[in-house]
Amino acid sequence: MNRTAKITRKTKETDITLELNLDGTGIAEIETGIGFFDHMLQSFAKHGFFDLKVNVKGDLYVDTHHTVEDTGIVLGQAIRQALMEKTGIRRYGSFLLPMDETLVLCAIDLSGRPYLNYQAQLTCEKLGYMDAELVKEFFYAISYSAGMNLHLKQMDGSNNHHIVEAMFKAFAKALDEACGIDSRIQGVLSTKGTVE
Repeated sequence: MNRTAKITRKTKETDITLELNLDGTGIAEIETGIGFFDHMLQSFAKHGFFDLKVNVKGDLYVDTHHTVEDTGIVLGQAIRQALMEKTGIRRYGSFLLPMDETLVLCAIDLSGRPYLNYQAQLTCEKLGYMDAELVKEFFYAISYSAGMNLHLKQMDGSNNHHIVEAMFKAFAKALDEACGIDSRIQGVLSTKGTVE
């Protein structure tokens, strides 16, 4: 099974090409023009064992909003496309990730129904050159374009970098689990016979 996707999306605000392999080894080639965001996407790929290539040309002269949000939209589309019919996947995944003083919980249901429950207490306006408020916008965009029920909750922590990095890593680990194949599952894991 070749669970890969390549998505291109071009608007007046961003020009994005993204390639995703759900069954990779964590290889990442990321260029968004935002150093902190690149670091987070590299962490996502590494800790989820996803191969990920992202190239974004965005209107950074305005701010970082369009680049971050649109990348979330395209990554969500790629996840949805790579999962195809979702045959044999575990569907659910969760992870409790510690990072120094920080503890973050992520839980996912690849139900086809989008929902984001995001709880974090960031105390800074920017992380490098990235607006801190865009962390939520990024995960919102993924959840809606992927059709994913996504819960992200900061359980503890005070360092903003640690909190956000723990969110990206916990999301990666939970998504890896949810995308995993279980040989006991015949078709899709739903009494309805479909996961949409």
